[in-house]
Amino acid sequence: QVQLVESGGGLVQAGGSLRLSCAASGSTFRNYATGWFRQAPGKEREFVACFSRTGGYTYYSDSVKGRFTISRDNAKSTVYLQMNSLQPEDTAVYYCVADRSIIQSSLRTAEHWDHWGQGTQVTVSS
Repeated sequence: QVQLVESGGGLVQAGGSLRLSCAASGSTFRNYATGWFRQAPGKEREFVACFSRTGGYTYYSDSVKGRFTISRDNAKSTVYLQMNSLQPEDTAVYYCVADRSIIQSSLRTAEHWDHWGQGTQVTVSS
């Protein structure tokens, strides 16, 4: 069982940057696929970015590609999301996710991820 704790959210002006962190504990982090989802008010959870279980591949949603970068430090059991050129439509609660057995075709589907953090709020003002 893995526990996830996000940090780094906050209020930023449009065009600004934030870096989210997700610290994992309780299991061998390197064996898990890890990633980020977000949920804006009144909307469903949306895939943002993730690593495959092997860590060899990264995936991004079209809405963040080129602006956001996911990275991970296995030694620290931490995954990061660097967010640049933030826009008001990026405002959401951002959730860290992890899963030990998720397959590639399921990576972009929230229901297939087993472990979720509590979320961190990101607010982008115009």
